[in-house]
Amino acid sequence: MKKDWNPVHIVTHQLKKVMNSIRLLLAALLLLCLAPMPYGYYQFIRLASMIAFAIMAYQYYEQKREGLMITFGALALLFQPFIKIALGRTMWNVVDVVVAVGLIVLWWKDGEDQKPKE
Repeated sequence: MKKDWNPVHIVTHQLKKVMNSIRLLLAALLLLCLAPMPYGYYQFIRLASMIAFAIMAYQYYEQKREGLMITFGALALLFQPFIKIALGRTMWNVVDVVVAVGLIVLWWKDGEDQKPKE
């Protein structure tokens, strides 16, 4: 039986695919923070991460997934570039790796959820 797709379902499905790609890209950018980069790169990552994490927190709020909403809201606050949180290079490296692994796991799980069930 063929499903009727209304425009809201199509847009929602496309948005999920885009956000899944952004998760993977952000994970790669966070792992690149382990390399010695110019300071401007780290500033860019903080801003881009804050925006992406805030959007993800809102999406999880809309989906009523409170645990992920709180997690990504906290990450948005941690990465925000306006009032810097001084953790030291080593601790930021640990945070970057843990968050990157978490994003990759979510990317993989959400990709599995989008596959058609047989």
